[in-house]
Amino acid sequence: MIIVRIMGLDVGDKTIGVALSDPTGLLAQGLKTIWRQSNKKDFLEISQLVETYQVEKIVVGLPKNMNNSMGPQGEKALHFGEKLKRKLDIDVVFEDERLTTISAERALIQAGIRRENRKSVVDKIAASFILQSYLDRVKKEG
Repeated sequence: MIIVRIMGLDVGDKTIGVALSDPTGLLAQGLKTIWRQSNKKDFLEISQLVETYQVEKIVVGLPKNMNNSMGPQGEKALHFGEKLKRKLDIDVVFEDERLTTISAERALIQAGIRRENRKSVVDKIAASFILQSYLDRVKKEG
């Protein structure tokens, strides 16, 4: 069996949620939340995670509007992903992330996580939803 680690990112203005696939590439798990400081520091931290976990591909969530058009946040995510691809020389793909943050928030509410504690984990959970969506789609496409 081929072991491939894939990283998922939920890129926001204040934070970046990070998720990682298991070694088989079947399951996504939230890893951490990066509190954004500067692109340079953000890329350095992501680069260290890529090296530590031997990541071969990064899936960046692409926030589209419900009518499938691209808004300002989508443009920011595209720009971030393209820059990441150049800086780290790694394969970067984009995955539609509509409603992932809402789904992550719902999952945390159902799990009984208090509002003040949800803020610190919602982004990494959203990143795991983005990555899991990608992994499921790729598996189905076979």
